[in-house]
Amino acid sequence: MSSIAFSAVLESAREAGTSRFSATNIADALDMQYQDLATLAGVHRNTLRTHPESPKLQAALRDLMRVLSAAAVVQPDTQRAFFMLKNEPIPAFRHKTLLQLVQEGRAEDAIDYLESISAGFSG
Repeated sequence: MSSIAFSAVLESAREAGTSRFSATNIADALDMQYQDLATLAGVHRNTLRTHPESPKLQAALRDLMRVLSAAAVVQPDTQRAFFMLKNEPIPAFRHKTLLQLVQEGRAEDAIDYLESISAGFSG
């Protein structure tokens, strides 16, 4: 799985037969508990299953996939990008992870950070 392209990750995150993301597919790909993904999105855990079309849920999943897309540029190995997203503390953000930034509604900050790294900025 580590060598698959981000486009394959993106496709696997899609809910079959729709144009929306599947929260359960994303949680499974990232090895996250459904409750943790629901918390990240700011929705009840049951929303993932009973109302996957929820605008709040879909917006959070889009932000998460946008950050993952930027992470894939920095770290093309999918498993390492997933690890970086979930676990790597970022000193510039008080040692929060990219996932924590997404949860705080700071996807743009996370993307800006990743783009600065891919451009060669260090620090």
